[in-house]
Amino acid sequence: MSIDRCYNVDHFRELARKRLPHPMFHFIDGGAEDETSLTRNSTAFDNYQLTPNYLVNVDQIDTKTKLFGKPLDWPVFLSPTGTTRLFHHEKELGVARAAAKLNTLYSVSTMSTTSLEDIAAATNGPKMFQIYVLKDRSLTTEFVERCKAAKYDALCLTVDVPVGGNRERDKLSGMVVPPKFGLKSLLSFAMHPRWSLNFALHPQFRLANLVHKVDALKGDMNLMDYVNGQFDRTVTWEDAAWLAKQWNGPFVIKGLMSVEDAKRARDIGASAVMISNHGGRQMDATPGAIECLPPIRDAVGNDLELIVDGGIRRGTHVLKALALGANACSIGRPYLYGLAAGGQAGVERVLTLLRAEVERDMALLGCTRISDLGPSFLGH
Repeated sequence: MSIDRCYNVDHFRELARKRLPHPMFHFIDGGAEDETSLTRNSTAFDNYQLTPNYLVNVDQIDTKTKLFGKPLDWPVFLSPTGTTRLFHHEKELGVARAAAKLNTLYSVSTMSTTSLEDIAAATNGPKMFQIYVLKDRSLTTEFVERCKAAKYDALCLTVDVPVGGNRERDKLSGMVVPPKFGLKSLLSFAMHPRWSLNFALHPQFRLANLVHKVDALKGDMNLMDYVNGQFDRTVTWEDAAWLAKQWNGPFVIKGLMSVEDAKRARDIGASAVMISNHGGRQMDATPGAIECLPPIRDAVGNDLELIVDGGIRRGTHVLKALALGANACSIGRPYLYGLAAGGQAGVERVLTLLRAEVERDMALLGCTRISDLGPSFLGH
């Protein structure tokens, strides 16, 4: 099976499963504990129906929108995902170039395996940097200054990782970061020679934005131990307000699901919220992201841009989110499946297919502009 024979996100998921060693595939695919939050992110869209209007001139479909002050050609962008080198040797550069080619925004993770500067230099497309308030506040400040120097368009604070989620799939698969060719996973690596060969030919795996801090320790600590030691359980809204002031630009908070938290985000200076349960990878038994959107929009009005992050697999999902009040949607797993299946070309095809679905579904819905989507198109 080739990427040209993939016609939707699920096809790419299956191809990624075939091409990745089991630990890497399940690292993308899995969630926390019983994975009910992971599943609900997508199934919750089934609670909403679309009601089309016909005999409408749909010869011209306009999917353009604006987010974080930047024009986008369509209302779907790429969420931050860490350790991308695990899935393909083209890593973040392949993803960033695909996003730019499809005229949408790419979110760079603190845990990226390519430096934020190298990614900024690779494309002229809009970019956002995802950040944490770390125990070492000077490192958080350093990231802010580096992003300003590299001309990032927005800063995104992730708040739902005071501790790591209980991802039991990774324990069963023997997943470790960086990957090691131990006895438990050796057979899976041997059965996926394409990935293993590329890993051998392009062996460098490092969290490029952080490696200088570990180098300064002169071998006293490995990189993952350093990273895990930087997550801070004491972070509060005061820290988020401090970071928003430090950045002084479009400021996004990712990982909120409650009305009260959305109001607090608005009050401390955030310009947008990514409604997210971290793809079901942190706390299990949470609602799907789409279910949290209507009450949050009712509570904040037009004070915040709202992004549905989680469960997007179809163009109809995007339209449902926009009709319920979202400004945009973001995707993580879909583009990682594409990357694992075919590198940059795989990501481009995933995005191309999803954008075509959005445009086709708008025509079938009888809606010609993104700005026209609203509750009138929703059934009960």
